[in-house]
Amino acid sequence: MSGRLGGVVRLEGLKGLTRAVIGAAIEVHRVLGPGFSEATYERALCAELGVRGIPYEEQAIVVVRYKDLPVGEMRVDVLVADALILELKAVDAHSPVHVAQVLSYLKATGLPLGLLINFNVRVLRDGIRRIVWTHPQTSALSSPSLRLCDEKQSDGVED
Repeated sequence: MSGRLGGVVRLEGLKGLTRAVIGAAIEVHRVLGPGFSEATYERALCAELGVRGIPYEEQAIVVVRYKDLPVGEMRVDVLVADALILELKAVDAHSPVHVAQVLSYLKATGLPLGLLINFNVRVLRDGIRRIVWTHPQTSALSSPSLRLCDEKQSDGVED
C-alpha cells in the first residue's frame, strides 16, 4: 500500500524530520504498546505520520544497481519525505542482520540516515537505533563508512 502524502513539511532539515518521526513512533508505541505485528505498527505509524502532515511512502520500492545497471529491487518499510528510511521491527532485540538491512537500503538510495525501530520494547527509546552511512562524494572507488548511533547518545545527525 502506498501512502505518499502531499504538502510541504516545514522542518529544520533532516534533524527536525528525524525528531518528528521519532515523536510519531513514540505516540504509536504509547497507544499500542508492545506485542503487535510489524505490519500493525507500520500501518499505525503511517497513519500517525499522515495526521502530522509528514509525507511518506509505505513499502517504497528501491532499485538496486550494480555499475549503474539495475540488478534487483528491495522494499523499504517506510520512506519519509524522500529523505529518511524507516525499518520497523517487532522482535526481542535488534540483530546485526537488521542493521545490515538498513545499511543496504542506505547504500541503494544514497541517503545518509535510517532509523531501525523495534516496537517490541517496554520503552520505545530503547528500541530506536540511528544508522548513519557516510559515503564519499568525490570517488566512487572509496569505501563507505558506517556509523551507528544509539538513540540514547547524541543526535548523530549533521545537517
